[in-house]
Parts: sequence; structure tokens; C-alpha cells
Amino acid sequence: MAKVTRDDVARLAGTSTAVVSYVINNGPRPVAPATRERVLAAIKELGYRPDRVAQAMASRRTDLIGLIVPDARQPFFGEMAHAVEQAASERGKMVLVGNSDYIGEREVHYLRAFLGMRVSGLILVSHALNDLAAAEIEAWDARVVLLHERPEAIDDVAVVTDDLGGAQLAVRHLLEHGNEYVACVGGTADTPAVGDPVSDHVEGWRRAMEEAGIPTEGRLFEAPYNRYDAYRVGLEILSGPDRPPAIFCSTDDQAIGLLRAARELRIDVPGELAVAGFDDIKEAALTDPPLTTVASDRSAMARAAVDLVLDDGLRVAGSRRERLKLFPSRLVVRHSCGCGQS
Repeated sequence: MAKVTRDDVARLAGTSTAVVSYVINNGPRPVAPATRERVLAAIKELGYRPDRVAQAMASRRTDLIGLIVPDARQPFFGEMAHAVEQAASERGKMVLVGNSDYIGEREVHYLRAFLGMRVSGLILVSHALNDLAAAEIEAWDARVVLLHERPEAIDDVAVVTDDLGGAQLAVRHLLEHGNEYVACVGGTADTPAVGDPVSDHVEGWRRAMEEAGIPTEGRLFEAPYNRYDAYRVGLEILSGPDRPPAIFCSTDDQAIGLLRAARELRIDVPGELAVAGFDDIKEAALTDPPLTTVASDRSAMARAAVDLVLDDGLRVAGSRRERLKLFPSRLVVRHSCGCGQS
């Protein structure tokens, strides 16, 4: 049986091969709805399958988007990767995912691998982009959108949450419950001071405390972002002589570890300790007690990142303000803060 070609589809649909290409590739030119339906019907009737390899060779681009995250095992990044995959699928693209494990050399490895595959663009969730990675992006003149974080090394378009404002919402809420002060579980010593969400969460905590006239000295604790290490840090914090009345954690995963430590030490939450997190991962609603946290619209952020990385105008010069897409944060009130308790 002869291979079905694009010419065959065009003849059956009564249109040109260029129009068939526009339908298959969703552009670059618009196609009238009726014509699109004829082309799609012809494709179905003939069983036409586009040669993606040939398309990639001709355009020097593939239908792939590269996504690099620190660690997809962490629920937040896993949920974000899934949202990006769904948004890419709506645009007819597939996603390649690489885990940097917070290691700069591994991030560079995936950058080189994905760019070598001629991906349509890169969506980068980078903890601290190093100079080598930035140089690699510049050398390839790659389409890049920063998601969730804004490393200083490059000035590409960024899609982020209002991390600072969201943290302030959570800390103010804990203070409104009458807590004398709120301690904060931040990041580690190597957390970037600028462009990192956790740094913004810590700054938001500090500002909310200062607004209330409450000192912050000695009330900021370092912890890795995952629940397992945060659990061990939580045991130390909660076993000490000056146990805080309330704690704001920079990530939900940290808060889950802290809740486990409190349970092990038989500390009642929220009766003896109020807790709030940040991210609103799905598991936050299932903790005991359910975790009060800060949420953003991850699906909308992922869709914005995909749309931007596929936009031909992405690399047009503009101000930093124009190149930053900021999504609002909202407080999700559950029981760990003291709300809803009799």
C-alpha cells in the first residue's frame, strides 16, 4: 500500500499543501474553521501520519519542550511538571523532563542535551543558575522561560508567584490568632538571596513581623525544602526551651515534616502550636490537621509559560517589568492555624 502524503490530503480536502501544513502545525497562519474540518476529515479518512522527523529537519525545531526542575519527587515540582505537560499537550507539544537535583553541572547537562535535540523551547525551574548554564543558553540563542524562580544569571521572561505578598498573608493570619510571634523555617545557607521563592517567603515573613512591631532575631531556622530533613529540624526546634507559638514554613513539604515532628513530641496542633505553609500541594488538605497554606494558580502559570516559550515574540527586547508575569497568591485557610477549631 502506497504511503499517504500531504499532497493526497490536500487533494481530498480541496486545498493546498500549505494549508494542510498550517492545520497540522497549528500555524503559523490561521485556517478557516470549515477548511480546517475538511483537512482533519481527509487526514482521518486517509490515515495520514505526519513525518515528525522530516518536519524537525526542515524547521530545525521539534515538537518538544524541555523542562528542567530541581526534583520532581517533591510534590510541588511534580505537580508543576504535570501542569506544564497538560498545557503543552493543548498546543500539540510533548515535554522532556530533566531533574537537576539542585546540582549546577546536572542542569548544564540537561540544557545541552535538550538544546541539542532542537526543542522548541526551554522552561527552566532553576534553583541557582550558574554562569556556565547562562552561557550555554546565550550560545544557543535558546527560547527560555523561567518558571517559579528568577535566577540573576539570565534576564529571560519569567512566570512567577507573588511569593513575598503570599508569605505576608500567611504570617499576618497567624498573628491575628493572637500568637505572640511567628517563627520561620526558611531555606539553607546556599539558598540564593535574590530571585528564589524561599528567600521571598522569608522576606515576607520578616516584613509582616516588622509591621506588627515584633523582632525577628533568633526566630529564623534553616532547613532543606523536603519533609524528611524538615522533620529532623522540627524535632530540634520543638524540643528546645523556647518553643515558638506559631511557625511559618517556606514550603508545604517542610510544614508536613514539622507536623510529623509535633505529633511525635505530642504537641497539639493548633492548640499548642499554629502552623502554616506555602504552595498548597494536594497533600496539604490531607495532613492532620489540614494545613493552612498559600496557593497560586499552577495550571495558569504553566499555561502562560508554555504560551510564552512558543511565542515568536518571546525574545523581543523589553523592560524587566514587561518580561515578568506575576501571578497573585491567595491564603488557603484550613485547621493547622487554629481556624475551625472548637
